[in-house]
Amino acid sequence: LAVALALPSVALENGLARTPPMGWMSWERFRCNVDCQADPRNCISEQLFFEMADRLAEDGWRELGYEYVNIDDCWSAKQRDEAGQLVPDPKRFPSGIRALADYVHARGLKLGIYADLGVFTCGGYPGTMLEHVTQDAQTFAAWGVDMLKLDGCYSTAEEQAKGYPEMARALNATGRPIVYSCSWPAYQGGLPPKVNYTILAEICNLWRNYDDIQDSWDSVLSIVDWFFTNQDVLQPAAGPGHWNDPDMLIIGNFGLSYEQSRSQMALWTVMAAPLLMSTDLRTISLSAKEILQNRLMIQINQDPLGIQGRRIVKEKSHIEVFLRPLSQAASALVFFSRRTDMPFRYTTSLAKLHFPEDAVYEVQDVYVGKVVGTLKTADNFSVVINPSGVVMWYLRPMALRAQPWPVIRQQAP
Repeated sequence: LAVALALPSVALENGLARTPPMGWMSWERFRCNVDCQADPRNCISEQLFFEMADRLAEDGWRELGYEYVNIDDCWSAKQRDEAGQLVPDPKRFPSGIRALADYVHARGLKLGIYADLGVFTCGGYPGTMLEHVTQDAQTFAAWGVDMLKLDGCYSTAEEQAKGYPEMARALNATGRPIVYSCSWPAYQGGLPPKVNYTILAEICNLWRNYDDIQDSWDSVLSIVDWFFTNQDVLQPAAGPGHWNDPDMLIIGNFGLSYEQSRSQMALWTVMAAPLLMSTDLRTISLSAKEILQNRLMIQINQDPLGIQGRRIVKEKSHIEVFLRPLSQAASALVFFSRRTDMPFRYTTSLAKLHFPEDAVYEVQDVYVGKVVGTLKTADNFSVVINPSGVVMWYLRPMALRAQPWPVIRQQAP
Protein backbone atom coordinates (compact mmCIF):
# COMPACT_ATOMS: atom_id res chain seq x y z
CA LEU A 1 0.00 0.00 0.00
CA ALA A 2 2.82 2.41 0.87
CA VAL A 3 4.43 1.79 -2.49
CA ALA A 4 1.14 2.27 -4.33
CA LEU A 5 0.54 5.58 -2.58
CA ALA A 6 4.06 6.82 -3.14
CA LEU A 7 4.39 6.12 -6.84
CA PRO A 8 2.03 8.75 -8.32
CA SER A 9 3.80 11.58 -6.50
CA VAL A 10 6.77 11.13 -8.84
CA ALA A 11 4.71 12.82 -11.56
CA LEU A 12 3.68 15.72 -9.37
CA GLU A 13 7.31 16.68 -8.88
CA ASN A 14 8.25 16.82 -12.56
CA GLY A 15 8.47 20.61 -12.13
CA LEU A 16 6.54 21.29 -15.34
CA ALA A 17 3.52 23.41 -16.27
CA ARG A 18 3.91 25.76 -13.33
CA THR A 19 1.62 28.05 -15.32
CA PRO A 20 -1.04 26.83 -17.80
CA PRO A 21 0.62 25.55 -21.00
CA MET A 22 0.25 27.72 -24.11
CA GLY A 23 0.56 26.79 -27.74
CA TRP A 24 -1.19 25.36 -30.76
CA MET A 25 -2.98 22.04 -31.33
CA SER A 26 -4.20 20.51 -34.56
CA TRP A 27 -7.42 18.73 -33.61
CA GLU A 28 -10.36 21.13 -33.57
CA ARG A 29 -9.40 22.90 -36.81
CA PHE A 30 -7.80 20.09 -38.83
CA ARG A 31 -9.32 16.97 -37.23
CA CYS A 32 -8.32 13.66 -38.85
CA ASN A 33 -7.85 14.95 -42.38
CA VAL A 34 -5.35 12.47 -43.82
CA ASP A 35 -6.09 12.98 -47.53
CA CYS A 36 -2.88 14.73 -48.50
CA GLN A 37 -3.47 14.02 -52.17
CA ALA A 38 -6.71 16.00 -52.34
CA ASP A 39 -5.90 18.53 -49.61
CA PRO A 40 -2.12 18.76 -49.14
CA ARG A 41 -2.26 22.14 -47.38
CA ASN A 42 -4.63 21.05 -44.59
CA CYS A 43 -3.97 17.36 -44.01
CA ILE A 44 -2.28 15.97 -40.89
CA SER A 45 1.31 15.90 -42.14
CA GLU A 46 4.73 17.11 -41.15
CA GLN A 47 4.30 20.05 -43.52
CA LEU A 48 1.34 21.36 -41.52
CA PHE A 49 3.38 21.28 -38.31
CA PHE A 50 6.47 22.80 -39.96
CA GLU A 51 4.31 25.69 -41.14
CA MET A 52 2.58 26.20 -37.78
CA ALA A 53 5.96 26.19 -36.04
CA ASP A 54 7.12 28.88 -38.46
CA ARG A 55 4.06 30.98 -37.71
CA LEU A 56 4.47 30.65 -33.94
CA ALA A 57 8.14 31.63 -34.23
CA GLU A 58 7.77 34.47 -36.73
CA ASP A 59 4.40 36.11 -36.00
CA GLY A 60 4.90 37.12 -32.38
CA TRP A 61 3.29 34.09 -30.70
CA ARG A 62 6.40 32.51 -29.19
CA GLU A 63 7.43 35.67 -27.34
CA LEU A 64 4.02 35.80 -25.67
CA GLY A 65 4.35 32.23 -24.37
CA TYR A 66 2.68 30.17 -27.10
CA GLU A 67 5.43 27.57 -27.23
CA TYR A 68 3.88 24.14 -27.85
CA VAL A 69 3.21 22.75 -31.32
CA ASN A 70 0.92 19.82 -30.55
CA ILE A 71 0.19 16.93 -32.90
CA ASP A 72 -3.19 15.35 -32.18
CA ASP A 73 -4.68 12.08 -33.48
CA CYS A 74 -4.07 10.41 -36.86
CA TRP A 75 -0.30 10.98 -37.14
CA SER A 76 0.81 7.35 -36.99
CA ALA A 77 0.91 4.47 -39.39
CA LYS A 78 -1.96 2.01 -39.11
CA GLN A 79 0.27 -0.65 -37.54
CA ARG A 80 3.18 -0.72 -35.15
CA ASP A 81 6.51 -1.88 -36.58
CA GLU A 82 8.07 -5.34 -36.10
CA ALA A 83 9.50 -4.29 -32.74
CA GLY A 84 6.05 -3.19 -31.57
CA GLN A 85 6.97 0.47 -31.76
CA LEU A 86 4.68 3.29 -32.88
CA VAL A 87 5.82 4.81 -36.17
CA PRO A 88 4.60 7.91 -38.00
CA ASP A 89 2.77 7.51 -41.29
CA PRO A 90 5.66 7.26 -43.79
CA LYS A 91 3.91 9.24 -46.53
CA ARG A 92 2.64 12.08 -44.37
CA PHE A 93 5.65 12.26 -42.00
CA PRO A 94 8.54 11.10 -44.22
CA SER A 95 11.18 12.88 -42.10
CA GLY A 96 10.00 11.25 -38.87
CA ILE A 97 8.95 12.75 -35.56
CA ARG A 98 12.53 13.24 -34.33
CA ALA A 99 13.25 15.53 -37.29
CA LEU A 100 10.01 17.43 -36.66
CA ALA A 101 10.98 17.85 -32.99
CA ASP A 102 14.40 19.16 -34.03
CA TYR A 103 12.76 21.65 -36.40
CA VAL A 104 10.41 22.85 -33.66
CA HIS A 105 13.20 23.07 -31.06
CA ALA A 106 15.41 25.04 -33.44
CA ARG A 107 12.71 27.72 -33.44
CA GLY A 108 12.62 27.96 -29.66
CA LEU A 109 9.41 25.93 -29.44
CA LYS A 110 8.33 22.57 -28.01
CA LEU A 111 6.62 19.56 -29.58
CA GLY A 112 3.56 17.76 -28.25
CA ILE A 113 2.20 14.42 -29.44
CA TYR A 114 -0.96 12.35 -29.00
CA ALA A 115 -1.55 8.79 -27.87
CA ASP A 116 -4.54 6.84 -26.58
CA LEU A 117 -4.73 4.46 -23.66
CA GLY A 118 -6.65 1.74 -25.47
CA VAL A 119 -6.73 -0.72 -28.33
CA PHE A 120 -7.12 2.12 -30.84
CA THR A 121 -6.94 5.90 -30.80
CA CYS A 122 -10.25 7.72 -31.23
CA GLY A 123 -9.43 8.01 -34.95
CA GLY A 124 -8.74 4.28 -35.33
CA TYR A 125 -4.92 4.30 -35.18
CA PRO A 126 -2.82 2.02 -32.94
CA GLY A 127 -3.50 2.66 -29.27
CA THR A 128 -1.25 2.35 -26.24
CA MET A 129 -2.40 -0.74 -24.41
CA LEU A 130 -1.01 -1.40 -20.94
CA GLU A 131 1.82 -3.58 -22.26
CA HIS A 132 2.97 -0.71 -24.51
CA VAL A 133 2.98 2.10 -21.94
CA THR A 134 6.67 1.95 -21.04
CA GLN A 135 7.77 1.37 -24.64
CA ASP A 136 5.74 4.31 -25.94
CA ALA A 137 7.00 6.64 -23.22
CA GLN A 138 10.57 5.73 -24.17
CA THR A 139 9.78 6.23 -27.86
CA PHE A 140 8.35 9.71 -27.25
CA ALA A 141 11.34 10.68 -25.13
CA ALA A 142 13.77 9.42 -27.77
CA TRP A 143 11.97 11.50 -30.38
CA GLY A 144 12.39 14.66 -28.28
CA VAL A 145 8.71 15.11 -27.42
CA ASP A 146 7.89 17.74 -24.75
CA MET A 147 4.18 17.06 -24.08
CA LEU A 148 1.97 14.01 -24.29
CA LYS A 149 -1.81 14.07 -24.56
CA LEU A 150 -3.10 10.62 -23.57
CA ASP A 151 -6.69 10.04 -24.67
CA GLY A 152 -9.02 7.28 -23.48
CA CYS A 153 -10.98 5.83 -26.39
CA TYR A 154 -11.37 2.05 -26.53
CA SER A 155 -10.32 1.43 -22.93
CA THR A 156 -12.16 0.35 -19.79
CA ALA A 157 -12.35 2.19 -16.48
CA GLU A 158 -10.07 -0.47 -14.99
CA GLU A 159 -7.48 -0.05 -17.74
CA GLN A 160 -7.57 3.72 -17.28
CA ALA A 161 -7.10 3.40 -13.51
CA LYS A 162 -3.94 1.37 -14.15
CA GLY A 163 -2.69 3.00 -17.33
CA TYR A 164 -2.82 6.73 -16.55
CA PRO A 165 -0.66 6.47 -13.39
CA GLU A 166 1.59 3.95 -15.14
CA MET A 167 2.25 6.41 -17.99
CA ALA A 168 3.13 9.13 -15.48
CA ARG A 169 5.76 6.85 -13.96
CA ALA A 170 7.01 5.76 -17.37
CA LEU A 171 7.40 9.34 -18.61
CA ASN A 172 9.34 10.31 -15.50
CA ALA A 173 11.53 7.24 -15.81
CA THR A 174 12.72 8.41 -19.23
CA GLY A 175 14.48 11.37 -17.62
CA ARG A 176 13.07 13.72 -20.24
CA PRO A 177 10.76 16.53 -19.03
CA ILE A 178 7.42 15.76 -20.72
CA VAL A 179 4.24 17.61 -19.74
CA TYR A 180 1.51 15.03 -19.22
CA SER A 181 -2.05 15.81 -20.35
CA CYS A 182 -4.66 13.23 -19.35
CA SER A 183 -8.17 12.67 -20.67
CA TRP A 184 -8.96 10.32 -17.79
CA PRO A 185 -11.62 12.38 -15.94
CA ALA A 186 -13.53 13.14 -19.16
CA TYR A 187 -14.13 9.41 -19.64
CA GLN A 188 -15.36 9.04 -16.04
CA GLY A 189 -17.88 11.89 -16.09
CA GLY A 190 -15.52 14.48 -14.64
CA LEU A 191 -16.89 14.42 -11.09
CA PRO A 192 -16.51 12.53 -7.79
CA PRO A 193 -16.84 9.83 -6.70
CA LYS A 194 -15.59 8.40 -10.00
CA VAL A 195 -12.91 11.11 -10.30
CA ASN A 196 -10.53 11.74 -7.40
CA TYR A 197 -8.97 15.13 -8.11
CA THR A 198 -6.44 14.80 -5.29
CA ILE A 199 -4.96 11.70 -6.91
CA LEU A 200 -5.31 13.17 -10.40
CA ALA A 201 -3.25 16.22 -9.45
CA GLU A 202 -0.48 13.88 -8.34
CA ILE A 203 -0.45 12.08 -11.68
CA CYS A 204 -1.12 14.61 -14.45
CA ASN A 205 -0.05 18.17 -15.29
CA LEU A 206 -3.38 18.94 -16.97
CA TRP A 207 -6.51 16.97 -17.70
CA ARG A 208 -9.59 17.10 -19.86
CA ASN A 209 -12.65 17.07 -17.61
CA TYR A 210 -15.48 17.34 -20.11
CA ASP A 211 -16.60 17.02 -23.74
CA ASP A 212 -14.55 17.97 -26.80
CA ILE A 213 -15.05 21.55 -27.90
CA GLN A 214 -16.73 22.07 -31.28
CA ASP A 215 -16.61 25.15 -33.51
CA SER A 216 -19.77 26.74 -32.09
CA TRP A 217 -20.94 29.16 -29.42
CA ASP A 218 -23.29 26.49 -28.06
CA SER A 219 -20.28 24.27 -27.43
CA VAL A 220 -18.39 27.05 -25.62
CA LEU A 221 -21.44 27.77 -23.45
CA SER A 222 -21.92 24.10 -22.58
CA ILE A 223 -18.32 23.92 -21.36
CA VAL A 224 -18.65 27.17 -19.38
CA ASP A 225 -21.90 25.94 -17.82
CA TRP A 226 -20.40 22.62 -16.76
CA PHE A 227 -17.19 24.11 -15.36
CA PHE A 228 -18.83 26.81 -13.29
CA THR A 229 -21.78 24.70 -12.15
CA ASN A 230 -19.16 22.32 -10.73
CA GLN A 231 -16.66 24.95 -9.62
CA ASP A 232 -16.71 23.88 -5.97
CA VAL A 233 -15.20 20.54 -7.02
CA LEU A 234 -12.98 21.74 -9.87
CA GLN A 235 -11.54 25.02 -8.63
CA PRO A 236 -9.53 23.64 -5.67
CA ALA A 237 -7.98 20.97 -7.93
CA ALA A 238 -6.14 23.49 -10.11
CA GLY A 239 -2.80 25.07 -9.35
CA PRO A 240 0.84 25.24 -10.45
CA GLY A 241 1.70 21.97 -12.14
CA HIS A 242 -1.88 20.63 -12.38
CA TRP A 243 -4.67 22.31 -14.36
CA ASN A 244 -8.26 21.75 -15.41
CA ASP A 245 -8.44 21.84 -19.22
CA PRO A 246 -11.74 23.02 -20.77
CA ASP A 247 -10.23 22.23 -24.23
CA MET A 248 -8.93 24.30 -27.13
CA LEU A 249 -9.42 27.93 -28.07
CA ILE A 250 -11.49 28.07 -31.27
CA ILE A 251 -10.94 31.81 -31.83
CA GLY A 252 -10.10 32.48 -35.48
CA ASN A 253 -12.25 29.70 -36.92
CA PHE A 254 -15.84 29.85 -38.23
CA GLY A 255 -18.23 29.40 -35.32
CA LEU A 256 -17.72 32.43 -33.07
CA SER A 257 -18.55 36.08 -33.56
CA TYR A 258 -16.09 38.78 -32.53
CA GLU A 259 -17.83 39.27 -29.16
CA GLN A 260 -18.01 35.52 -28.54
CA SER A 261 -14.31 35.17 -29.35
CA ARG A 262 -13.47 37.83 -26.77
CA SER A 263 -15.67 36.00 -24.28
CA GLN A 264 -13.98 32.63 -24.79
CA MET A 265 -10.55 34.17 -24.26
CA ALA A 266 -11.62 36.00 -21.10
CA LEU A 267 -13.44 33.02 -19.58
CA TRP A 268 -10.59 30.59 -20.32
CA THR A 269 -8.18 33.07 -18.74
CA VAL A 270 -10.29 33.42 -15.60
CA MET A 271 -10.42 29.59 -15.41
CA ALA A 272 -6.60 29.43 -15.43
CA ALA A 273 -7.03 27.20 -18.48
CA PRO A 274 -4.30 26.08 -20.85
CA LEU A 275 -4.32 28.36 -23.90
CA LEU A 276 -4.03 25.89 -26.76
CA MET A 277 -5.20 27.47 -30.00
CA SER A 278 -6.66 25.35 -32.76
CA THR A 279 -6.92 27.57 -35.80
CA ASP A 280 -5.05 28.18 -39.05
CA LEU A 281 -2.27 30.57 -38.06
CA ARG A 282 -1.39 31.04 -41.74
CA THR A 283 -4.67 32.80 -42.48
CA ILE A 284 -5.87 34.06 -39.08
CA SER A 285 -7.66 37.43 -39.12
CA LEU A 286 -6.13 40.48 -37.49
CA SER A 287 -9.04 40.77 -35.04
CA ALA A 288 -8.67 37.15 -33.87
CA LYS A 289 -4.93 37.58 -33.59
CA GLU A 290 -5.36 40.69 -31.44
CA ILE A 291 -7.61 38.78 -29.02
CA LEU A 292 -5.20 35.86 -28.74
CA GLN A 293 -2.13 38.10 -28.43
CA ASN A 294 -3.51 40.41 -25.74
CA ARG A 295 -0.52 40.83 -23.43
CA LEU A 296 -2.42 41.71 -20.27
CA MET A 297 -4.81 38.80 -20.82
CA ILE A 298 -1.86 36.42 -21.12
CA GLN A 299 -0.24 37.93 -18.03
CA ILE A 300 -3.43 37.22 -16.08
CA ASN A 301 -3.72 33.68 -17.46
CA GLN A 302 -0.09 32.99 -16.51
CA ASP A 303 -0.32 34.47 -13.02
CA PRO A 304 2.16 32.59 -10.82
CA LEU A 305 -0.32 31.97 -7.97
CA GLY A 306 -2.27 29.72 -10.33
CA ILE A 307 -5.63 30.17 -8.59
CA GLN A 308 -8.56 29.21 -10.79
CA GLY A 309 -11.33 31.81 -10.85
CA ARG A 310 -14.96 31.39 -9.87
CA ARG A 311 -18.36 32.64 -10.92
CA ILE A 312 -19.46 34.87 -8.03
CA VAL A 313 -22.68 36.40 -9.41
CA LYS A 314 -25.42 35.02 -11.65
CA GLU A 315 -28.13 37.62 -12.26
CA LYS A 316 -31.69 37.15 -13.49
CA SER A 317 -30.79 39.70 -16.16
CA HIS A 318 -28.44 37.03 -17.68
CA ILE A 319 -25.34 38.87 -16.55
CA GLU A 320 -22.66 36.83 -14.78
CA VAL A 321 -19.57 38.00 -12.90
CA PHE A 322 -16.38 35.98 -12.54
CA LEU A 323 -13.45 36.68 -10.23
CA ARG A 324 -9.90 35.39 -10.36
CA PRO A 325 -7.53 36.29 -7.50
CA LEU A 326 -4.02 37.16 -8.71
CA SER A 327 -0.61 37.71 -7.18
CA GLN A 328 0.20 40.92 -5.30
CA ALA A 329 -3.43 41.18 -4.16
CA ALA A 330 -4.58 42.04 -7.69
CA SER A 331 -7.57 40.41 -9.32
CA ALA A 332 -9.34 39.92 -12.62
CA LEU A 333 -13.06 40.55 -13.01
CA VAL A 334 -15.08 39.39 -16.01
CA PHE A 335 -18.59 40.73 -16.61
CA PHE A 336 -20.26 38.38 -19.09
CA SER A 337 -23.58 38.82 -20.88
CA ARG A 338 -25.62 35.85 -22.03
CA ARG A 339 -28.16 38.24 -23.51
CA THR A 340 -28.88 38.20 -27.23
CA ASP A 341 -30.82 41.45 -27.59
CA MET A 342 -28.73 44.59 -27.06
CA PRO A 343 -25.89 46.01 -24.94
CA PHE A 344 -26.78 45.93 -21.25
CA ARG A 345 -25.78 48.44 -18.57
CA TYR A 346 -24.85 46.54 -15.42
CA THR A 347 -24.41 48.41 -12.15
CA THR A 348 -22.74 47.07 -9.03
CA SER A 349 -19.90 47.84 -6.61
CA LEU A 350 -16.77 46.07 -5.44
CA ALA A 351 -18.38 45.86 -2.02
CA LYS A 352 -21.24 43.81 -3.49
CA LEU A 353 -18.58 41.58 -5.05
CA HIS A 354 -17.05 41.02 -1.59
CA PHE A 355 -13.82 42.94 -2.10
CA PRO A 356 -11.99 44.10 1.04
CA GLU A 357 -13.41 47.22 2.72
CA ASP A 358 -11.72 50.61 2.53
CA ALA A 359 -9.57 49.68 -0.45
CA VAL A 360 -8.80 51.65 -3.60
CA TYR A 361 -8.06 49.96 -6.92
CA GLU A 362 -6.58 51.08 -10.18
CA VAL A 363 -8.85 49.65 -12.89
CA GLN A 364 -7.41 48.61 -16.24
CA ASP A 365 -9.68 47.46 -19.07
CA VAL A 366 -8.02 44.31 -20.40
CA TYR A 367 -9.31 44.62 -23.98
CA VAL A 368 -9.00 48.41 -24.26
CA GLY A 369 -5.57 48.15 -22.69
CA LYS A 370 -5.83 51.39 -20.74
CA VAL A 371 -6.35 52.39 -17.12
CA VAL A 372 -9.95 53.58 -16.93
CA GLY A 373 -9.77 55.08 -13.45
CA THR A 374 -9.60 54.32 -9.75
CA LEU A 375 -12.33 52.77 -7.68
CA LYS A 376 -13.08 52.56 -3.98
CA THR A 377 -14.71 49.40 -2.70
CA ALA A 378 -17.91 51.24 -1.81
CA ASP A 379 -18.27 53.09 -5.14
CA ASN A 380 -21.08 52.10 -7.46
CA PHE A 381 -20.03 51.71 -11.09
CA SER A 382 -21.59 50.61 -14.38
CA VAL A 383 -20.26 48.60 -17.29
CA VAL A 384 -21.94 48.22 -20.68
CA ILE A 385 -21.68 44.63 -21.93
CA ASN A 386 -22.45 43.63 -25.51
CA PRO A 387 -24.62 40.56 -26.21
CA SER A 388 -22.56 37.36 -25.80
CA GLY A 389 -19.71 39.65 -24.83
CA VAL A 390 -17.53 40.56 -21.89
CA VAL A 391 -16.01 43.48 -20.11
CA MET A 392 -12.80 42.37 -18.39
CA TRP A 393 -10.95 44.36 -15.74
CA TYR A 394 -7.56 44.01 -14.10
CA LEU A 395 -7.69 45.54 -10.63
CA ARG A 396 -4.51 46.50 -8.84
CA PRO A 397 -4.76 47.66 -5.21
CA MET A 398 -3.47 51.16 -4.55
CA ALA A 399 -4.29 51.19 -0.85
CA LEU A 400 -5.08 47.87 0.74
CA ARG A 401 -5.15 46.63 4.26
CA ALA A 402 -2.92 43.69 4.87
CA GLN A 403 -5.11 40.76 3.93
CA PRO A 404 -5.26 39.43 0.37
CA TRP A 405 -7.53 36.76 -1.05
CA PRO A 406 -7.67 33.28 0.47
CA VAL A 407 -11.10 33.86 2.03
CA ILE A 408 -12.84 35.06 -1.13
CA ARG A 409 -11.63 32.33 -3.44
CA GLN A 410 -13.42 29.56 -1.61
CA GLN A 411 -16.94 30.85 -1.35
CA ALA A 412 -19.21 32.48 -3.87
CA PRO A 413 -21.92 34.71 -2.43
